[in-house]
Amino acid sequence: MRTLILLALAGLGAQLVDGSLGMAYGVTSTTLLLAMGTNPAAASATVHLSEIGTTLMSGASHWRFGNVDWKVVVRIGVPGAIGSFLGATVLSRLSTEVAEPVMSVVLLGLGVYVMSRFTFRGLPQGQLGKPLRKRFLAPLGLVAGFLDATGGGGWGPVGTPALLASGRLEPRKVIGSVDTSEFLVAVAASLGFLFSLGSQGLRWTWVIAFLLGGVVAAPVAAWLVRLVPPRVLGSAVGGIIVVTNVRTLLKSDWIGAPGALSASVYVVLYAMWAAALAYSVRAHRRERASAEQAGSGSGSESGAGRQPAGV
Repeated sequence: MRTLILLALAGLGAQLVDGSLGMAYGVTSTTLLLAMGTNPAAASATVHLSEIGTTLMSGASHWRFGNVDWKVVVRIGVPGAIGSFLGATVLSRLSTEVAEPVMSVVLLGLGVYVMSRFTFRGLPQGQLGKPLRKRFLAPLGLVAGFLDATGGGGWGPVGTPALLASGRLEPRKVIGSVDTSEFLVAVAASLGFLFSLGSQGLRWTWVIAFLLGGVVAAPVAAWLVRLVPPRVLGSAVGGIIVVTNVRTLLKSDWIGAPGALSASVYVVLYAMWAAALAYSVRAHRRERASAEQAGSGSGSESGAGRQPAGV
């Protein structure tokens, strides 16, 4: 029971992160499952099965508030589903000894990306422009879907920044369209794992625990994430992912690092993580101060403009 409660809390936390950043539910959840000693394929399957419910609720909410571009959903979601099915099949056929470090490498790369993206650039901002083309969306969906299944996450970290950086879709529709299309990816990946693994290694109580945590977090996320700036949260979560997966790699047969070397690596990683968090906090404060100054300047100009009319 204690494990199920912890998993439900992990699912809740992962959904809160995903709700604020538009990414990292799968990466965060899979990293936690691997740290608990779960088989890599079973970990990814557990996360994707729970995501069927969480992405369905998230997609429905975005659709209700008009945050979904259905053309983008189809053009990125269908290739994403194909890529995730292929990724699930590949991961299922790897031995645990090979799959665990491979998945840790993928997760480590995504963790470094998330941490560096939000530490140095903050929340990506796009500008409205030309329509997104299929020749851009299809390869993006295929690659993101494959990484999502093999790494247990990656749809949001790959898809959301790419669409935001393109500057051709307003941010709210980027988040809504990526979240909605992830339902197709989750279903396809789950089918791939079930066809390849059956129910081997799957614990349905864990799936339900993750699902319940995510469902509870979905309506709460909009309120709770206001307490932590997205830039700082992204740096924090990215650091957790990096440290956890470096630990897995150091203990794997690939490296087998001695204790003294591992301790030195951890000291360096924690120092870098602390520096990244400090940088994010300072950058957030500067951005907030600049925004407040801009707002007060606009207010002064408006007041100055109205003053003669009242004289």
